[in-house]
Amino acid sequence: MTTARLAEAGSIELEIHGTGPALLLPVDPRPVEGPRAGELRKWGVDPALGRTLIEGLGDAFTVVAFPYENHIMANTRTDFTPDRIAADLLAVADAAGLGRFAYYGYSWLALNGLQLAMRTDRLTALVMGGYPPIGGPYPEMLQVTRAANALSGTGDPAAWNTDGGATAEWDGESDFDWSDVEMTATKDQTHQFVAMYEALAGFDDRAVQDRITCPRMCFAGTADTIVYEEKWGGVTVDISGGFTAALPELEAAGWDVRALDGLDHTQAMQPQNVLPILRPWLAENVKD
Repeated sequence: MTTARLAEAGSIELEIHGTGPALLLPVDPRPVEGPRAGELRKWGVDPALGRTLIEGLGDAFTVVAFPYENHIMANTRTDFTPDRIAADLLAVADAAGLGRFAYYGYSWLALNGLQLAMRTDRLTALVMGGYPPIGGPYPEMLQVTRAANALSGTGDPAAWNTDGGATAEWDGESDFDWSDVEMTATKDQTHQFVAMYEALAGFDDRAVQDRITCPRMCFAGTADTIVYEEKWGGVTVDISGGFTAALPELEAAGWDVRALDGLDHTQAMQPQNVLPILRPWLAENVKD
């Protein structure tokens, strides 16, 4: 097993699969099992999301998968900033022996893909899912994460998801209600996301577009809009609206843009929806 040493956050295990151009994939390669798997299915999440992505890409790419979300939740830091996150991602690439590599991330891991691309010339391609590269909802997510930090440890019925945010209610095909789920994240865990978004306060994603020189693609579901209850800051995080508003700018800046019809934030990250756009785009744009 290959491991990478992250500054002040211990060692993280990597799984390397396949052959071909390198792809850094911050997902858990091990399927979730037991009762937790059942809970994820209620939320519309594939318990084997990471494994399914690896299997769908490993015959064409060298996939370096690592459970970054799980790792940072188990190894909390106060200085969880874009600089530190980019350093973590480069440490993983170094440990895997990668010189140049493509990167795919979803939601908060997508926005940190943008931060990574600003800080290195090693990217062969960048794919951002579920977060607009232009006009991102940084102020809104700062409000949500501050609210989550205030709620953490209180036992208030609420759900904290691994995208660094909270969802007030389930709008899928079941009657599952997020408000039935207890907040289980600790103050230290939620504070990391507060620190990340505080570091991004005032960040101008329009001003950095000329620093992203590799091929790039972004996507989101057309129903990716979350209206948060007052206890979460009373804000609306409109990912799909952000993509629509910024579409001319995104295309002018060199982004290939994909809209996933009718999908919300959770649905648009599932492998059955990601692989049909991710795999052919990478095959066309990433070479050895």
